[in-house]
Amino acid sequence: MASETRTILVTGASGYVGGRLVGALVNGGHHVRCLARSPAKLTAAPWRADVEVVQGDIEGDLADAVDGVDVVYYLVHSIGEGADWSDREAAGAANLRDAAAAAGVSRIIYLGGLGEEEDTDGAVDLSRHLQSRHRVGQVLADGPISVIELRAAVIIGSGSASFEMLRYLVDVLPVMVTPKWVDTRCQPIAIRDVVRYLVDVIELDDAISGVFDIGGPDILTYREMMSVYADEAGLRSRVIIPVPVLTPRLSSLWVGLVTPLPRSLARPLVSSLVNEVVANDERILELCPGQRLGYRDSVRHALRRMSDNEVVTSWSDAESDAVSGPLPTDPEWSGGSVLRDVRQKTVRSTPDVVHHVVSGIGGTNGWYVGDWLWDLRGAFDKLIGGPGMRRSRRDPVELRVGDAVDFWRVESTEPELLRLRAEMRLPGVASLEWRIEPLDDDASRPCTRVTQVATFVPRGLWGRAYWYALAPFHTFVFPGLLDGLASEAERTTLFNEPPKAGAVESSPS
Repeated sequence: MASETRTILVTGASGYVGGRLVGALVNGGHHVRCLARSPAKLTAAPWRADVEVVQGDIEGDLADAVDGVDVVYYLVHSIGEGADWSDREAAGAANLRDAAAAAGVSRIIYLGGLGEEEDTDGAVDLSRHLQSRHRVGQVLADGPISVIELRAAVIIGSGSASFEMLRYLVDVLPVMVTPKWVDTRCQPIAIRDVVRYLVDVIELDDAISGVFDIGGPDILTYREMMSVYADEAGLRSRVIIPVPVLTPRLSSLWVGLVTPLPRSLARPLVSSLVNEVVANDERILELCPGQRLGYRDSVRHALRRMSDNEVVTSWSDAESDAVSGPLPTDPEWSGGSVLRDVRQKTVRSTPDVVHHVVSGIGGTNGWYVGDWLWDLRGAFDKLIGGPGMRRSRRDPVELRVGDAVDFWRVESTEPELLRLRAEMRLPGVASLEWRIEPLDDDASRPCTRVTQVATFVPRGLWGRAYWYALAPFHTFVFPGLLDGLASEAERTTLFNEPPKAGAVESSPS
């Protein structure tokens, strides 16, 4: 079927999959309309200016939302939202199905969950979560519209609830006491492949409908998934001890303590882990051919996006691993733990002068406050095999991407952003950046806002312990650093002098 521009309604656009799907559809040239109970939630999305947003609820009047629409994506998920969330999911699906039929929509595409509906004795043995996923698909299919239901297991990418739960457990706990489900088989799939399938099925012939299993190329147990994650995250091998008497209810309480996922979400997710979720029907591989990303590579891509502290800002690369990274619309608990020290100051100087001063940091110029602490940290780093405090720069006043500055490496020298990445030996990834923003255009009283952000992405339990152990020193070093930079910029502007004379002397090469 030839590709053509369609008007597409995406429900659940503020969710994990929906937020990434919308960008891919926009990038494919489609006219996209998003249904949102709270349109403000989509304000930060990188594709917001390129889509139409209709305010509404999936259980309310949907006439305006579906008017003139060719294809509807049903990505609403009410898991854990009240005791009756399962019934509300079915009611919402029926409401959408009927409204779409009345408007002449040609196809509904739904993302559900894998899981066999019957065990070896023919009895229903699915968790409430997976039963609800299947029930929604059946409700949608009961109408006159062609429905394609894609069923997936654990989706791998920063922000996926199941993946985040696994990530936090492995990061925080060197030793885990787990239920028997740790040896349940699962067929995880990369978020980029989920998005690709969702986009590709638009092009299938209208006569094609039904349920299609989607999964990655690897089938693993949750124990194996945890082991691979620990390896890719640079953690020591985790000790996993299965305990038969640990019930899903007790497990969910334990998960709630260790991870930031809400207990209302953790409990139904944990209950679903007892079910084997494997793609037994892989017809989708013939209908939508394409290379699938393996589990290890999926984890690696997601971790790279997280450690780089990146969000998806452009959908021109929607087919790349950018889809694996966090979006501004993702929940606060997604993306792993990112610890920050944020300081902000208004400087009576121009952005150019501020950038020039910040570019002169380190080397013989020092760090404005507590240089002995920086030296002490460098000496310790040298002792454990790191580069130590090199007290060196390529050039005393100019920075280029890739330059070494003491135990930092320059990552960005844009006029509005200067970022350093730590090269010292750490139980995580550290960066230090300054965002420079002009506040007015009055040449007689130039004013600049400087935001200084120290970021640390901890690796495991020791990473978190490291950050909090140094927190008292942060309250001294980071404010003093920003104050020193601000004072130097203001002095330079007031007296029309170059930054510190000491900063332009020769430095080691």
